[in-house]
Amino acid sequence: MIIYGAAMLGGVDQDTADESIQYALDSGINHFDVAASYGEAELRLGPWMPRIRDRIFLATKTGEKDADAAYRQINASLERLQTDHLDLIQLHAVCDHEDLDRRTGAGGALAGAVRALDAGLVGAIGITGHGHEAPAVHLEAIRRYDFATVITPLNHALTRQPGYYDDFRALAAETARRGVGLMTIKSGARRNWPSGGTDGPYTTWYEPLDEQRYITASVSWVLSHPEITGIPTASDVRLLPLYVEAERSTVGAEEAVATLAEVDDYTSPFLRQVI
Repeated sequence: MIIYGAAMLGGVDQDTADESIQYALDSGINHFDVAASYGEAELRLGPWMPRIRDRIFLATKTGEKDADAAYRQINASLERLQTDHLDLIQLHAVCDHEDLDRRTGAGGALAGAVRALDAGLVGAIGITGHGHEAPAVHLEAIRRYDFATVITPLNHALTRQPGYYDDFRALAAETARRGVGLMTIKSGARRNWPSGGTDGPYTTWYEPLDEQRYITASVSWVLSHPEITGIPTASDVRLLPLYVEAERSTVGAEEAVATLAEVDDYTSPFLRQVI
């Protein structure tokens, strides 16, 4: 269930990346999720592809808005990743209905992704996004196009946002009905950095949970939703082992909620949108 969130490789050297990737493989992780916008992450994964491409599910993302730009970026990602095909390309950071309209409309990025699909460069098309509108936007997205996957945020703190959990449950029900893969980000987010920026001690743009019992509780609560098919890890290599252990040591949903209640200032990471 744990997906290697390769945003963690965006600012590390190759030796650090190699150690982290090897740890993930040794732990049984076989789904690697990256994006063109994650700094050097695609370049860090690329040298591994000649050895492991047939053993992993490889996904990347395009944040481009328009068809031609998206198609070019997909091809650039293939070059950076040293492979001739992706298992999944995702329209990245589609967070509101206006952006959804642009990317799924005539000449939008979706058309570029479909071109790559028709050319055999990608195996499927998905969509991702952040923010308090994301589940509602992604529900509308899968009504417009037969997306294979969705990545949307979920953690227990987000259930306190008015309407958020209802929107998520509606999305989860529809993805299950349609057979769409539903992955959830921000399971281990604690809050925005108190400084108001992104300059904390981790390479995550939000302040993450960083104690094993709290990450185990957060992952356990998310996995208590049977519709969910995967959880990308937080974007810091130091947190990866805690997610691997959390997936191995899940607790019941009620125990998870009780444990998370101990976390001070446990709030939505989207109260200040800093990404």
